[in-house]
Formats: sequence, C-alpha cells, structure tokens
Amino acid sequence: MATVSPLPASPGLFPGAYTLQLPHDPRAPGIARALLRLVLEAHDGAELVEDAELLGSELLTNAHLHTKGPYALRLSPGVSDPGRVRVAVWDGDPKIPPGFKRGGPRADACAEGGRGLFLVRAYANDWGAYSFPGGHGGKLLWAECGDADRWGGGAWGGAARG
Repeated sequence: MATVSPLPASPGLFPGAYTLQLPHDPRAPGIARALLRLVLEAHDGAELVEDAELLGSELLTNAHLHTKGPYALRLSPGVSDPGRVRVAVWDGDPKIPPGFKRGGPRADACAEGGRGLFLVRAYANDWGAYSFPGGHGGKLLWAECGDADRWGGGAWGGAARG
C-alpha cells in the first residue's frame, strides 16, 4: 500500500499561479528570470523556458526602466489555453505603453532601443494589457507562449520545440 498518494492531474501547466514581488532594484529582473526557469523546470516545462524567459525579460526590464516603484512577476497557466504559460508583470504606473496596444505603432527597425514590447507582441502566442480601475492600481502586461496541442491538451510531454 502506498503511503503517499499522487497529486491529481492538473488541467494546465501547474495547479495555480506563482507570484514574485520585486523591489525596484537592478538585480530584480535577473532574480525573476531565475524563478521563471525554476518553476517551469519543476513542472516539466523546460521546453518553454527559452520562450517564457524572453517574454518575461522584456516585460520585467520595461517595468524596471519605466517605473520608480516595485513590480511583480506572475506565472500561471494560459487563460484561454491551459497548455500555455502566461507571463505577466504588474507595475504601479497605470499607463499602457503605446508599443503594447493592439493596433498600436510598429517598432522603428533602425532604433537601437524601445523595441522590447514590439518583440513581445511578435513572439507571444497571445498578449494583452490592462490598467486597474481608478488609475491608482497600476497595470498588468501579459504574454502567453506554448502550444497545448503539442503537450496533449496541457499535459507536458517531450516534444521538440517547433
């Protein structure tokens, strides 16, 4: 007789969300990326680390460079597709950057900076943003990556990245 029962199968990547609150410190984005890698690898999602880390890195760096206060990283299964991972970053500024608005401007191909959010828009399976009501709760920028069909409807597998 087994003394430890296995956990029930999760409908997505992991059973809930992981959130890391970060101080406005130049080391914070790197610490958050390390947590992102750790969470995905712990849930047999190593195949998504590269994609999720790119998305997270751009969102975290944007929060650090363009705000003065704390920010937070949140990892969760995708909302419309639990086989994906949603990488979200909250910060205290309610203004959504023009580069992250649907139908917004495109990146200047010759610019040396300011293309991170355009990269997120181009690279993510889905993305979005919203400001919290009242303008005092900040905003949340998010991006999803992964393919549920590749993982059997959300159950991680060993398929190669396509």
